[in-house]
Amino acid sequence: MIKKLIITITYVSILISSQISAKAVAPDQQIPVDVRRTTFIVNDAEKSLKLYRDALGLTVIYDQMIESPMANGETRKRRLVLMRANDDFIGAIGILEYIHPLKPQRKESFDEPVPGDPIVVINATDLETRWEKVAATPGVTVIEEPEVITYPRANGGKISVMQTMVRDADGYWLEINKIMDKPASDKD
Repeated sequence: MIKKLIITITYVSILISSQISAKAVAPDQQIPVDVRRTTFIVNDAEKSLKLYRDALGLTVIYDQMIESPMANGETRKRRLVLMRANDDFIGAIGILEYIHPLKPQRKESFDEPVPGDPIVVINATDLETRWEKVAATPGVTVIEEPEVITYPRANGGKISVMQTMVRDADGYWLEINKIMDKPASDKD
């Protein structure tokens, strides 16, 4: 069940991401909306940085404590860290740690994604060398080891992808892939 779900999600993600990666949308086709980043609420920013910054290699572009008054007279305290891969405007990842007051914890844990669970798809061209560090990161749960899967191209033919699936220390699902062929949108 999880394999079929992951394969379906991966295929759709590859189709979408390969159609937009490295190709700017023509000015006459642009809309006034960009998807800037995904921000994860985490228990421990330092622990999260061990995966996203240290193992995956994302670059920290913002790291600040944010304080604001609360209605009860206390001060809300949060740490926001923003990281980028190859673009500092779109596709960034944020981690947000609530220091005071603490946020309630998720009570349920599932062995496969369920509605309401985002899956972040990350392409790593050096997955073979990066995988060991990702898998050894404290708090990371390996769901699927690297495995090459072949998907049909939208326009015919096949595309091979080395696929993995992990959950980070806070339970977020990450699919870390390496596209082995030309992107799914290429016609050749």
